[in-house]
Amino acid sequence: MPTIANSTQSPVLSMEGIVKDFPGVRALSNVSLELFAGEVTALVGENGAGKSTVVKVLTGIYQPDQGCINIDGQATKLATPNEAARAGITAIHQETVLFDDLTVAENIFIGHAPRTRLGLVDWTKMNDDASKLLEKIGASVNPTSLLRDLGIANKHLVAIARALSIDARIVIMDEPTAALSHKEIEELYVLVEQLKADGKAILFISHKFDEIFRIADRYTVFRDGELIGNGHIKDTDSAQLVKMMVGRNVEGVFPPRTNELGDVVLQVEHYSHPTEFDDITFSLNRGEILGMYGLVGAGRSECMHALFGITRPSAGTMTLNGQRVVPKSPADAIAHGIVYVPEDRGKQGAITALSIVENIALPSLQTTSHKGFVRMAREFALAREYTQRLELKAAALDQPVGELSGGNQQKVVIAKWLATQPAVIILDEPTKGIDIGSKAAVHTFMRELASQGLAVIMVSSEIPEVIGMSDRIIVMREGRQVAEVSREDVTPEVLVRAAAGIETSSAA
Repeated sequence: MPTIANSTQSPVLSMEGIVKDFPGVRALSNVSLELFAGEVTALVGENGAGKSTVVKVLTGIYQPDQGCINIDGQATKLATPNEAARAGITAIHQETVLFDDLTVAENIFIGHAPRTRLGLVDWTKMNDDASKLLEKIGASVNPTSLLRDLGIANKHLVAIARALSIDARIVIMDEPTAALSHKEIEELYVLVEQLKADGKAILFISHKFDEIFRIADRYTVFRDGELIGNGHIKDTDSAQLVKMMVGRNVEGVFPPRTNELGDVVLQVEHYSHPTEFDDITFSLNRGEILGMYGLVGAGRSECMHALFGITRPSAGTMTLNGQRVVPKSPADAIAHGIVYVPEDRGKQGAITALSIVENIALPSLQTTSHKGFVRMAREFALAREYTQRLELKAAALDQPVGELSGGNQQKVVIAKWLATQPAVIILDEPTKGIDIGSKAAVHTFMRELASQGLAVIMVSSEIPEVIGMSDRIIVMREGRQVAEVSREDVTPEVLVRAAAGIETSSAA
């Protein structure tokens, strides 16, 4: 049972019995949450725990299927983001939508710019008010500058100022320090204290335990869309939070490894990028599933992009089957036998307007065509083989991929690259957003591929998946490789501590 904090203070906002379903997935299951004036509540949970869904419910982007939201004890319906703003709720997101061709002030006050008596935009007041907001958060930015001329960190501060331009009572901060320097993070802490002094109720979402224990007054832990526990931060420690976050047994859920590992297929040494990752070194054996784990911003996907030729490393070497390889493009990587299944299947993995067979055959045109003419029988044979092996559910192979469920779209993307018969396949969040049945099919097929000698790199944010599927796990944090763990030694606590930078000595 969850540990629920007792308080004589009434919450400014409370969520009670919130349920949110998506096709095949229950994102939130009867969850509750309370936010108090002048206090920071840290919402803690691993990737996929339901934190982002809660934020979207509170900001009017999603509507709950069951449950209620109360503000000052009164049931409130947040049907749109505008209604959430009018109710006094604002959010500072990790990834913000800003407009490069507008000024800083215009970005801050877009949608609610101050007006003159004639109803025109009061540019002088808008620029002055923007200057005051920027000064309040310690941002040395000219409000009349075009946003495109700012760096990433300053853009993030503009997003913070925009959120604060609404005189909100409830402030949601979703990984607000992800793009900030150490100095800017310290300034954000000062801002949080100012907001607390002003009586704001703050929901703070972060994977960084040092931040949580520095600024939070309360904590709430979600796991798999359920409330696991909450309480006062002074009454807990990192060890207890980790146990609540990951307290699951994954044995028996994932297919067992039955094959022995072969020779080294891929050797990466001291791979570095000027801004994304540094000094990454690992090997990958034939028949092995190598897990890559880390929290948001760890640099895992960025490293995979470099291996696949999407970006170029600034240093380091990569050797494939004993031969040094320097992929200059994805096509070059594919030619060498390295393929990549991206996390964003909708934008990067598939052409949703094309059919299943067309998507699967696209990288294999050299084998399915003859003298410049496509042989449809070969395309259909190729698509049929891999869709059957992945247990794809579709009306027909000529059905557009955009009509499939998320899980079946993912299977098409995986099938497309497997049809090229690669030596190494990189799977970036291979089961993200798909239902349990589809996950099981993908996991079984991954293990089957490994048993046939394919070398697999699996990037995943789901701890049970990483532990259940990986033969070996590399943990990344802030662009660096911080741990390598064997399947015999891995535990959820080991992964979370390494990824969050928690010293072993802090365990209680």
